[in-house]
Amino acid sequence: MISTTLACPNCGKRNRVPAAADGAPQCGNCHQPLPWTAEAGDDTFAEVAERSALPVIVDFWADWCGPCRMVTPALEQVSQDMAGRVKLVKVNVDRSPHLSERFTIKHIPTLMMMVRGEVVAQRAGAAPAHELRRWVEDAVKAHA
Repeated sequence: MISTTLACPNCGKRNRVPAAADGAPQCGNCHQPLPWTAEAGDDTFAEVAERSALPVIVDFWADWCGPCRMVTPALEQVSQDMAGRVKLVKVNVDRSPHLSERFTIKHIPTLMMMVRGEVVAQRAGAAPAHELRRWVEDAVKAHA
């Protein structure tokens, strides 16, 4: 399983964050929660997203999609604001045709909220960070 390295938003220390793990990642230096972003595909989605203990924001996107590139910073902001409470999983639709078919992805970006492996909310299109955060919080609250 692939891991990413990111700087802690609190202290700046670089941390390795795995795509899948129990619990939520925290900084090895200051022990603050880290924003958790991972990529998943047809072969890794179950482990990375569906088995996550945290609620998961799934972003179905493509390299060539302008609105997908526009929503990425907003999703990263939500992931950082809600570090330790949600996980952001990015799925490239061009590399994951089975997931696109399974979830009937017709437009991108399409965002899904998953809680305990179940899809609890879905929306298409880009939106600003404050609107996406409200959508995520509402979905998590409704299925806590």
